[in-house]
Amino acid sequence: MPELGYNTGVIKPVECFKEGWELIRDRYWILFAISLVGATIGSISLYLLIGAMICGIFYCFLRVIDGEEVKFEHLFKGFKFFLPSLLVTALIVVPMIIVFSVIYIPLLINALLGSRMSGDEMLALFSGTLVVDLILMFAMVCLHTLLLFAFPLIADRGLSGWGAVKLSASAVWNNLSGVTGIWAVGFIISVVGILLCFVGTYFAIPIILAGNTVAYRKVFPKQ
Repeated sequence: MPELGYNTGVIKPVECFKEGWELIRDRYWILFAISLVGATIGSISLYLLIGAMICGIFYCFLRVIDGEEVKFEHLFKGFKFFLPSLLVTALIVVPMIIVFSVIYIPLLINALLGSRMSGDEMLALFSGTLVVDLILMFAMVCLHTLLLFAFPLIADRGLSGWGAVKLSASAVWNNLSGVTGIWAVGFIISVVGILLCFVGTYFAIPIILAGNTVAYRKVFPKQ
């Protein structure tokens, strides 16, 4: 391993997704079930367990990528990463709540008081909301990109939350072009899923996770 503790210049986005699909195709359905159940548990827990579930999901994908056996119960290995994953979860969820509050509360107030506002005032409110929305969404995309490797680092290396955040941000920054490509290809796959009556989005999740996991393993080889 290089001095940085990870590899650089090794992410080739399209190849990562091709390799990921070849590695998971024979175990696609169990990984689909693991991803769906993990996301559901995270959602119904009001995102309190979402970090643990994401760690469990990546734990399963890493086993497949590394050529090991995977079972459905491996998903629940994520619970042992509950505490380290809390910081990463907070860095993702809290900004989302702030963005929702900043963008949609003014619109709700506008809906309640709309009859008292002039056309110019409503136009100014909607224009300002749109600008703030774009700025905050861009900031969130940047933040989520820097945290791309945080959850798999916790599941794979057993790092603390802060340690995973710092190492993920450093690795992403030094592999920025490759990571940007990973996001772009994943976005295209998501759009294709949406075009397939939205249901395809769920079936695309294992493919996206496989591509991300392969990219992670390229940067952080198995110890």
